[in-house]
Amino acid sequence: QVQLVESGGELVQAGGSLRLSCAASGRTFSTYVMGWFRQTPGKEREFVASLRWSGGSTYIADYTDSVKGRFFISRDNAKNKLYLQMNSLKPEDTAVYCCAARASAVYTYSSRPADFASWGQGTQVTVSS
Repeated sequence: QVQLVESGGELVQAGGSLRLSCAASGRTFSTYVMGWFRQTPGKEREFVASLRWSGGSTYIADYTDSVKGRFFISRDNAKNKLYLQMNSLKPEDTAVYCCAARASAVYTYSSRPADFASWGQGTQVTVSS
């Protein structure tokens, strides 16, 4: 399993931007399917975005509909880091954001939390209206 530590969450006004970071351990980080999820009290964990390796230097990003065009997932394999750039933030984006990794040698898309093997502790994002 890979160890994950998120950072970057804070209080921001609606319409603002934030960039979340996730530092990962592991020698084969570049091939891990990585994802961002968010959770609010009393609700199930929600898929936000994922980034999966499709061979060579190509990655495929997937997003939940509510963040398409506003959030962008990226990774820096040299630094073993995953990012989530969040723009045009809305109060409904308020949540604890967690990064997650699927098991090694698994390269397919999934938005199900149960399909991700490793999780960070999360970082709080609060968007004020």
